[in-house]
Amino acid sequence: MVRQERAARTRAALVRAAAEEIDRSGYDGTSLNKVVNAAGISMGALTFHFSTKGELADEVQSQGSRAARTVADHATAGSGPALHAVIDLTLGLARLLEEDPVVRSAARLARERPDGPAWSSAWLPAVHSLLAQAQRDGQLHPAALPETIAALVVHLVAGTETSFRARPAVTEAAGVSTVVQLGKIWQLALTGISPHATPGEPPAPHGRP
Repeated sequence: MVRQERAARTRAALVRAAAEEIDRSGYDGTSLNKVVNAAGISMGALTFHFSTKGELADEVQSQGSRAARTVADHATAGSGPALHAVIDLTLGLARLLEEDPVVRSAARLARERPDGPAWSSAWLPAVHSLLAQAQRDGQLHPAALPETIAALVVHLVAGTETSFRARPAVTEAAGVSTVVQLGKIWQLALTGISPHATPGEPPAPHGRP
């Protein structure tokens, strides 16, 4: 039992160290030497658990996806309005991306290893399901198509990941919460921007009538 617990701790430390390295440097910029040095674990211990960098990255993606799926499952299990659940899901993902390097790395690996599973597959089906329910319940404006709102969610989540990684020190120093910012964006989306916009018609390009 003691040996199993030690092995579990070693595996968790390796995944955490790999996630932090991938979060900073990407998949190609992460080496197994960097991971073992960061984790304070021997190379032999690493190869006992993961024979290749690819296997280690797979585990990071798997754990990051499980965390996202938990947020999605919680959102879909609620009894409140489906549209509000979509917003809660988005904010929950933003919170994960802000706080957990494993989740950020899973999202980054999905881009850098396109042959692997998409991180969005852990939560995007729930978004589509909730938006379909919101439409059936009359919670959406007739011009607000579920697929367009789903695209908005994808862009918001991707923007959260990239903006946090680009300037975490600035965000922390200023006391700016990504979740709070995202909540304000959703509020803006719900209330609208221009009182003169025609529903369903995209704005003309700048400089044209």
